[in-house]
Amino acid sequence: MEKIVINGGKKLFGKVDISGAKNAAVAIIPAAILADGVCRIENIPDISDVTMMIRILNSIGAKIKIINKNTVEIDSSSVYLKTVLHDLTKHLRASYYLLGALLGRFGEAHVAMPGGCNFGGVRPIDQHIKGFRLLGAEVTEGNAVVNAVTECLIGSPVYLDTVSVGATINIMLAATKAKGLTVIENAAKEPHIVDLANFLNSMGADIRGAGTDVIKIRGVDQLHGCTYSIIPDQIEAGTYMVAAAAAGGEVLINNVIPKHLESITAKLVECGADVEEFDDSILVKSDGRLSRCNIKTMPHPGFPTDMQPQMAVLLSVATGTSIINEGVWDSRFRYVDQLSRMGASIKVDGKIAVIEGVESLKGAPIKADDLRAGAAMLIAGLIAKGVTEIENIVYIDRGYEDVVEKLNSLGADIKRITVRDPEAAASAV
Repeated sequence: MEKIVINGGKKLFGKVDISGAKNAAVAIIPAAILADGVCRIENIPDISDVTMMIRILNSIGAKIKIINKNTVEIDSSSVYLKTVLHDLTKHLRASYYLLGALLGRFGEAHVAMPGGCNFGGVRPIDQHIKGFRLLGAEVTEGNAVVNAVTECLIGSPVYLDTVSVGATINIMLAATKAKGLTVIENAAKEPHIVDLANFLNSMGADIRGAGTDVIKIRGVDQLHGCTYSIIPDQIEAGTYMVAAAAAGGEVLINNVIPKHLESITAKLVECGADVEEFDDSILVKSDGRLSRCNIKTMPHPGFPTDMQPQMAVLLSVATGTSIINEGVWDSRFRYVDQLSRMGASIKVDGKIAVIEGVESLKGAPIKADDLRAGAAMLIAGLIAKGVTEIENIVYIDRGYEDVVEKLNSLGADIKRITVRDPEAAASAV
């Protein structure tokens, strides 16, 4: 077992480089299954979710060549398995993208239900299944496996009942080689959807409208290999922005697309931080206690739900009363119990959290309940007085490359330590 130990109360100074986007990488890597040639993917983040996705592709027959920790070559010409079992999908929510990729390549896919973060509620894939069926696939579920089979995928209009990033991506993957035109209406508009469309188009796909709520995909017979570099991670960048604003100091965040960060920038400025944008970097400065603000999470270009826990930490020590309205997931406030252990004053009622700012947080033993909650615990530890120990850091490793090293380079006092699992120790006696 590993945990992260933070001696808090130190301001952050310096510069940090943002890695490739996790949410783009876990869609682009399985998309390589659709190509007849070799895909060289650059700027992939060195995180456990990417490692697991590459492992899955290798298990179904793809030839993987690791060039370095941020570059991989994938040759999918040898992929022969159309089944992905639970032991590979249970740790990775994005494993459901194998459904769209395998269905598009072979007209057949059998993928165990995905794992990943649990926000305390159901994260259904009904919109994914609806899209596959409209494209002509027969979809059944049994023994926690989704089975999709068709003799031929046919382009079709697909209206999503709710804006779903996962469904938008999966339908794009399946429709890329379908016969005719597929039109996805009420599509998600996140930056990583645009990145996936650009990757597929680089392989010879015909996708237009990504980044708007109507995406048109005209199917092609064949896709070729390509070289492609993944966009910077919007959420990693936002996390360091909030960390700098909450802890105080001056941090230059490099390798970003400032337009992707506008909703985060706006809220930090509203709270009193100084944010300056450059071509591919953002400077965040903060000196003193910040002020309250209200937040409602929404699909892009609204404030991202994946930044909600991090902002809650900042607001927990801001002056005044703040309200967070979670507009995407039903149960994403489980991390509040951890912040309460540190002295935060937060009351949750359904999808609403009311935060009464306190003067400071106090270090305590806490845990990461999911990926973004883990990022929030890091920020809480950075700003707390005393020592904070974070367990369950496997969640943090799913989405943040070299996070301990990056924070230490900014002047934080943070380290990763290995501890003996008490249950394993007991069983060894």
